[in-house]
Amino acid sequence: MGIFEPFRAIGYITTQVPFSVQRLGTETFVTVCVGKAFQIYNCAKLNLVLVGPQLPKKIRALASYRDYTFAAYGCNIAVFKRAHQVATWEGHNAKINRLLLFGEHILSLDVKGNMFIWGFKGKTENNSPVGNISLGNKFTPSCIMHPDTYLNKIIVGSQEGSLELWNISTKKKLYEFKSWSSAISCCVSSPALDLVAVGCSDGKIHVHNIRYDEEVVNFSHSTRGSVTALSFSTDGQPLLASGGSSGVISIWNLEKRRLHSVIGDAHDCSIISLHFLANEPVLMSSSADNSIKMWIFDTSDGDPRLLRFRSGHSAPPRCISFYSNGRHILSAGQDRAFRLFSVIQDQQSRELSQRNVSKRAKKLKLKETEIKLKPVIPFDVVEIRERDWCNVVTCHMDTAQACVWRLQNFVIGEHILAPCPQNPTPVKVCSISACGNFAVVGTAAGWLERFNLQSGISRCSYIDMTEGRACAHNGEVAGVACDSTNTVMISAGLNGDIKVWNFKGRDMMSRWEIGCPVVKIVYHRYNGLLATVADDLVIRLFDVVALRMVRKFEGNTDRVTDVCFSEDGKWLLTSSMDGTLRIWDVILGRQIDAIHVDVSVTALSLSPNMDVLATTHVDQNGVYLWVNQAMFSAPSKSGSYGSGKEIVSVNLPSISTGNSLDSNSEEADKPSPQEVLDVRLPTIEHEQIPYLVTLSMLPKSQWQSLINLDIIKARNKPIEPPKKPEKAPFFLPSIPSLSGEIVFKPRESSEGDKDSQAGETENIKIKADIPAFQFLQSFQQSAEENDFAAFTDYIKGLSSSTLDMELRMLQIVVQDDDDNESSIRPEVHFIGLLLDYYIQEISRRNSFEFIQAVIRLFLKIHGESVRCQPILQEKAEKLLHIQSVIWQKIDKLFQSTRCMVTFLSNSQF
Repeated sequence: MGIFEPFRAIGYITTQVPFSVQRLGTETFVTVCVGKAFQIYNCAKLNLVLVGPQLPKKIRALASYRDYTFAAYGCNIAVFKRAHQVATWEGHNAKINRLLLFGEHILSLDVKGNMFIWGFKGKTENNSPVGNISLGNKFTPSCIMHPDTYLNKIIVGSQEGSLELWNISTKKKLYEFKSWSSAISCCVSSPALDLVAVGCSDGKIHVHNIRYDEEVVNFSHSTRGSVTALSFSTDGQPLLASGGSSGVISIWNLEKRRLHSVIGDAHDCSIISLHFLANEPVLMSSSADNSIKMWIFDTSDGDPRLLRFRSGHSAPPRCISFYSNGRHILSAGQDRAFRLFSVIQDQQSRELSQRNVSKRAKKLKLKETEIKLKPVIPFDVVEIRERDWCNVVTCHMDTAQACVWRLQNFVIGEHILAPCPQNPTPVKVCSISACGNFAVVGTAAGWLERFNLQSGISRCSYIDMTEGRACAHNGEVAGVACDSTNTVMISAGLNGDIKVWNFKGRDMMSRWEIGCPVVKIVYHRYNGLLATVADDLVIRLFDVVALRMVRKFEGNTDRVTDVCFSEDGKWLLTSSMDGTLRIWDVILGRQIDAIHVDVSVTALSLSPNMDVLATTHVDQNGVYLWVNQAMFSAPSKSGSYGSGKEIVSVNLPSISTGNSLDSNSEEADKPSPQEVLDVRLPTIEHEQIPYLVTLSMLPKSQWQSLINLDIIKARNKPIEPPKKPEKAPFFLPSIPSLSGEIVFKPRESSEGDKDSQAGETENIKIKADIPAFQFLQSFQQSAEENDFAAFTDYIKGLSSSTLDMELRMLQIVVQDDDDNESSIRPEVHFIGLLLDYYIQEISRRNSFEFIQAVIRLFLKIHGESVRCQPILQEKAEKLLHIQSVIWQKIDKLFQSTRCMVTFLSNSQF
């Protein structure tokens, strides 16, 4: 096991598979595909409610019915009841590309024209199909639908342009409609009887009467491309929505037979699915741009407006960084979007606003992507001044200006940083000072300039007169960094020179040459180490204070894409285009771990707590998370993570936290991006770490109440005696009970009822003895097996008062005439076993604080019995010895920390 293991992927909303919509009660849910898994959203707020497990291959089609989800992958169909797979249907010899819910059956259609009929209601254990139909070799199916009120009949469209009507009960073709000159890409049934809409690849929509085989009306898209999705409105408005491969949604008025409205910038890529919600003026759309959007028709002119949406990157992200103590990830992609992903709750993910992009695009009659800023190259962020002013600076491709962002409001800032306005060149690098007041930017012409982030005003520029011209470097600036005290500023040139500047004085303090072009630099502010990445694939570490190279790491066989330090400065993580992710120990000066993935890493970032690593990959639109197993398990017995020479092949994280398949398996496809929802650590076998104790993870109030049980009982004791209710029924006299509650006295029973009352009284006594019986039975069984883990879990589930009662039931009542016989009483035996249990649990150091509280309660109740019995005294002395040894080891570990805290608390600064 390596240091980092795959955890999950975030940032994926949907892929190029049509969604499936179902209604449960008053709520509507949509099931979408995310690579090899599926996830379900509630349409009320588009919040994620369920994430499916990982499948061996990519999902090609989806269908849903109540709690069941049907996912076609390869030649098989997986049947899920909520998130649990209950069956796998096998029978196709070709890849399945369509699924249709048809009453109590599922129809599956493969690329070779074979259609299988599956029964799923109460037949999930039967994996064989009910029947199958062959559509013929000259018929390539492209879509399938069921026309309303047509019993046992379906319509299948083909890429040849023909449309056929089949009866699945008799398995016969009933009719073949006249074909169109273009391939059929989609078809849908209308609320009106006998009418269907057919979309073709030439951009035409045909509303056809299948009863008479006549065309009612046809429409043509104004943009080039095929019709990819259709949907009829069901709320009474005569509207037909159509989506094309250009990402435009067109709304057609069927009564007036003309175009009603156009959503020009609905999506950035081809429309995959359209669906009008039942009896609502709401249209849902999904696209290959990794987004789901809902549009509502409530404006005065009838045009739709965006109601709500969920989206991720539509193009691979280029750079990422953890933010807000590891709870969020900032990501900039090639889709010109700057996003904030939440690691904890997926619903908090959002895109940072670029101020009125939609309005400006509409006014200028341009696409939103043309109005947005160009893709971010690098960016830098600090958290210290988030509430005061902008705390993010971004550099954009081929742009001579740097932009600032205010994360508190999730919006772009009002200032623009424009270095060297007399000779503008593209900004390449940026860095924010540790105080959050200044930003330093470097350009392609070698210019370095410092700006004030609060006002956006230029403060100074750094010039090296030895370069022969007024600039900092004789060439492009490859990197810039500031120290933690605003004393020095480090910059690197593409030609291989590294310079250290006086941050305030602006003069150059030192300079050294690497000997080859520098690609990237990363500076650790707390240990003063500078990591440089050069074209020779060597990572060099420099001590900025001593002005010398201290480490040199070699091993990459292709271009290094990114590098980052751990928060404590002990690890250096690098990624390269050879598909490897390497971890270097800065102190030991060697590689300690390396993994290989099929898709190369393009950017990486390690959280401040060092528990999660985030990576982005080539042609993948999501952000992948890796969990640091070293923080949640004991160190290996060998004392190291590995020699680092062996590179382990690992699959990319998936949407779910389950085990992924072997990447070398013949059945597995190429790694597929998936999103997650649910933040849970993978199952880890916990090993006891030497000299440490493991806590019970119970609420603090649960074990503290055991210690203060007498105080709680005294506080909860009633102050006044119970009062008789003022208006009690005259025929039910009330009497006070022992618990202080008012109960009603039952009627006097006759002699005939005495036998039944005696039976009820006996049952009540038996029920009252059940808790004690379970306690002793569980304890005795654990003692016989010499394994008290199950008993520990049992008493953890008891309340404080119940556990107190169970322990008090073992009290020894000794009278004057049976002192000699008390040692052979069964209570003494059970108390001795309890002492053995405490000795074993203290030795194992498990549930430490809970066991301590139980021992305190036990000694409070049975302390006198232990003192009077010699057998129990020996075990108590053994328990005292083990308790002292364990606590001395723990106290020794805390001693240095206590000394440091005492010293700092008494010091005056």
